[in-house]
Amino acid sequence: MSESRSLLVELGTEELPPKALDALSEAFARGVSAGLKQHGIAHDEAATRRFCTPRRLAVHVPAVAAVQPEQSIERRGPAVKAGRDAEGKPTRALLGFAGSCGVEVDALDIVETDKGAWYIYRAVQPGKRLAEILPSIVEQALRQLPIPRPMRWADHDYAFVRPVHWLLMLHGSEVVDARIMGLQSGRQSRGHRFHHPAPVHVADADAWLGALREARVLADPLERRQRVREEVSRVAADLGGQPRLSDELLDEIANLTEWPVAIACTFDEAFLAVPPEALVTTMESNQKFVPVFATDGKLARHFIGVANIQSSDPQQVRKGYERVIRPRFADARFFWDEDLKTPLEHYQQALERVTYQQDLGSMWDKCVRVAELARVTANRVGVDAALATRAAALAKCDLMTRMVGEFPELQGVMGRYYAKAHGENEDVADALDAFYQPRSAGDAVASRPLARVLAVAERLDTLAGIFAVGLKPTGNKDPFALRRAALGLARTLIEGALDIDLKAAFAEALQLLPDAALAAGLTPAKGAKAPHLDAGKHRMQLQAELYAFVLDRLRGYYADKDVGNDLFEAVAAVAPGSLFDFDRRLRAVASFAVCPESQSLVAANKRVDNILRKDAGMDSPSALPAVDTSLFELTAERDLHAALLDAREDSSRLVDSGDYEAALLRLSRLQEPVDRFFDQVMVMAEAESIRRNRLALLRQLQAQFLDIADISRMHS
Repeated sequence: MSESRSLLVELGTEELPPKALDALSEAFARGVSAGLKQHGIAHDEAATRRFCTPRRLAVHVPAVAAVQPEQSIERRGPAVKAGRDAEGKPTRALLGFAGSCGVEVDALDIVETDKGAWYIYRAVQPGKRLAEILPSIVEQALRQLPIPRPMRWADHDYAFVRPVHWLLMLHGSEVVDARIMGLQSGRQSRGHRFHHPAPVHVADADAWLGALREARVLADPLERRQRVREEVSRVAADLGGQPRLSDELLDEIANLTEWPVAIACTFDEAFLAVPPEALVTTMESNQKFVPVFATDGKLARHFIGVANIQSSDPQQVRKGYERVIRPRFADARFFWDEDLKTPLEHYQQALERVTYQQDLGSMWDKCVRVAELARVTANRVGVDAALATRAAALAKCDLMTRMVGEFPELQGVMGRYYAKAHGENEDVADALDAFYQPRSAGDAVASRPLARVLAVAERLDTLAGIFAVGLKPTGNKDPFALRRAALGLARTLIEGALDIDLKAAFAEALQLLPDAALAAGLTPAKGAKAPHLDAGKHRMQLQAELYAFVLDRLRGYYADKDVGNDLFEAVAAVAPGSLFDFDRRLRAVASFAVCPESQSLVAANKRVDNILRKDAGMDSPSALPAVDTSLFELTAERDLHAALLDAREDSSRLVDSGDYEAALLRLSRLQEPVDRFFDQVMVMAEAESIRRNRLALLRQLQAQFLDIADISRMHS
């Protein structure tokens, strides 16, 4: 076995894009490890570590063998029959095969298979040295990096995410000779651009990380993130405040620095008159500064900058950061002051000039549709319809303000501020912001009923409209974020306890769309005329598609809550119109699944379902034939029928009240008569009247459970 030593590959570059740095680093490490594996070079794959800074990508792989293992080669040639002529001499095919293998015909073996005998070449080839293979592995890993727009520089014929400047490749203490993208490999890295501009000599692969640390470079991204956290916490404690350092901002700061040092900064207190979200957005998004909050939760006049240098005069760095933030805050204050001069409702006319989607009209057309859906939804759930209509009319107005024009991520937030400033109803003002919730997977739904109504109306129109014009998501493409809208709609209905019929709501949303929008979604076959629009039929089709689309989003939602897919399918099979009702049914089925009686009843329902599917006229939920008690021959039939009648009254009352858990608990008492029926009764009797009567009895058993869920889909 060849000697195993650590492998280190480092590519030095100009400053890499911070948001892409982690993905590039991960892909590079994967590519190098995969290349070693592909070539059969033994290495400790599990201990492979990726490293990166703004100026480098690197991977460290422990225990990498210096040589490939011996390679067994086996090539099959022509069939024995085709390899010799009638005189036994080698044919041209056999001679050509032997020549391509570099041997004489007599050196070939013959292998017998079930399809005949074949000439075969076998050989053992010595393994190649790592030094021969590694350059191609690294080149392949670099080619496969996720770089959407590689750049070229100078007159080179190669491209990369940024110009490259040095290449270090060490196997243990030995340099692996290679020339990649014009760079000759060596053992010299580079330290911090300012603290250690001289080359860094690296003795061996395991010494690289420490050598860079001495040169003021923290190459380990996890170590660098931890240092940023500690530095920010240290400075915030000195300021007596609480920093807001999100994971996203932390990642970006860490990927902008090699030796992060936090600096305490201050801004003019007069800027605190501007809504804090605007100031925070400026600090985080534009300048990568960390906002600081006081103990009462209000934004303080301090912020923290993270420098990429241990300055001998940190006050100069502080002044620079404060000088940079001042004009940004001044712009925000100007936008705020100017926007306040115009009541929010006055922007409605401007919305008429903004196209929402070419077939769906302007942004104002959308607001009108949403207002009607909000009115209808509000009436159904007991919310003030006038307030719902008002909120819908104002919902998009802040898009026309200067502040949101500069900071699009503040849409909704600024609508709330402007509405409050001009005396709008508090619930209306809150709804203008909260109806965007949930904005992300971890975000809560809107907390107030009016905001929930607006959230539902907005998403109903978005989904219905975009589906209607034929732009529903395909594959990974979802430019209108319809999957997020569908999940947001479902979560708002469920978590917001809005018990409305989603199918009917989609029908209403589709009815508000113009026929021209529906026609736009009908794609004609190539070379054919546009298909005739049957608006009613098309709306019904879209309604079913939309309901199924939302339901499909719920699979992942419940999977995250550890709800089994079989339980989900049991409820989805009966397609409840209300998703709030869907959730109650699913919770009931989950409780039923752990009951001792459930396994037997699930198995019985599976059996019933199989039997009824084979009998025409008995497999439709709408077909519920009467049972003739005079045709009963056995006590087990009579007992089951009596038990069904007894359970029907109780379960129906519980189902009508929405207490599905109690209803299933009541139906679980059917286990004994159901088991006895299948033990003692031959369902498929020879006499047709007896057989049909027994099938009708089973259909009634099935129907009682289908009032809640199709438990035959559960695991038994």
